[in-house]
Amino acid sequence: MNMKLWKKGYDVDKVIERFTVGTDYMLDQKLVPYDCKASLSHAKMLLKIGVLSKKELSSLQKGLEQILDLHAKGKFIITQEDEDCHTAIENHLIKSIGEAGKKIHTARSRNDQVLTALRLYEKHELKQILSLVANLRFAIASSMKKYGKITLPGYTHMQKAMPTTIENWFSAYDAALKDDESLLSHVLATIDKSPLGSGAGYGIPILKIDRAMTSKDMGFSGVMQISYAQNSRGKYEALIVDAISQITMDLNKIAADLMLFSMEGFSYFTLPKELCTGSSIMPQKKNPDVLELLRAKHAMVVGYSVQIKMISQGLISGYNRDLQLTKEPLFSAIDCVKDSLAISEHLFRKLIVNSEACKASLSKDLYATEEAYKLVKKGVAFRDAYREIGKRYS
Repeated sequence: MNMKLWKKGYDVDKVIERFTVGTDYMLDQKLVPYDCKASLSHAKMLLKIGVLSKKELSSLQKGLEQILDLHAKGKFIITQEDEDCHTAIENHLIKSIGEAGKKIHTARSRNDQVLTALRLYEKHELKQILSLVANLRFAIASSMKKYGKITLPGYTHMQKAMPTTIENWFSAYDAALKDDESLLSHVLATIDKSPLGSGAGYGIPILKIDRAMTSKDMGFSGVMQISYAQNSRGKYEALIVDAISQITMDLNKIAADLMLFSMEGFSYFTLPKELCTGSSIMPQKKNPDVLELLRAKHAMVVGYSVQIKMISQGLISGYNRDLQLTKEPLFSAIDCVKDSLAISEHLFRKLIVNSEACKASLSKDLYATEEAYKLVKKGVAFRDAYREIGKRYS
């Protein structure tokens, strides 16, 4: 039987166990590599302060490498009885290497253990998202290079306004994504602090642990204030998802643009038929389902942000079990934005801009502002020029 980290000689009611564990044991597959990384850093520190011998550290390292290998093959199983990956990892170490496995939790609470794995996961995923944003920006730049000189109408109030170009239009997408990169980088810098060694939120008694050592070994820029570590949970997750939602908001706008302006009557853009789906009843239909779903993903991410904030509000300082429920919306939001960025890059690599349709849409009224400014250059006051040109289109 697997031992729970908090086991005290009694069995918990199975109904309570199912409710309190929830889906954590399934979600935690994502955290296995990060908990192993943190556990190895922790073990190195335990060697330094005399809790572990060199032989025990070597055994723990081999045990953690074995877990990583099993995880990579999809064979590291976390059961509901384990509760989470942290317990499953410790149980595996105890079974495989014995006494050293029993020592790994010295100077560590499950609170700082969970949080450290989460922070490592979050750092890795934010870097992945930044890479995907860069890929999308490159795809947009490639599309601009191909189609940038094409002129088409710009719109205000969903009415034709002034002429613009594909380069100007797509540059707005690029500028927005550049802002998103800046915001995401700031969030990454904010969360880049190690919670390890904060224990349950009140430090580790008696033992003189080296938090700076483990922080550096794991690649963090510094350590978190001891009691703030647990208070940051939920706060940092909301910060991450809010930053992610800025990306999905931009992708939402891109999807809305491409859907509208690829419609018959506009036809500025075309999605190749292999990117579209069909109707079960209408043989002629080629539907931009991919854009509709991309548009909707933003609402899902905003929903995940709200979930995290509502769960986190009203909690007193220190760890509260409510925070366990912030994990699923965080994971879901990250997966959502990664999928959305990847599909957006694919769309821009396949997107066709129809130069003839764009040219045909350039009606005379689009140049009204230009006509007014020609009068201004001749010395006419702008307000008079505005009224004179306006009469022609009234």
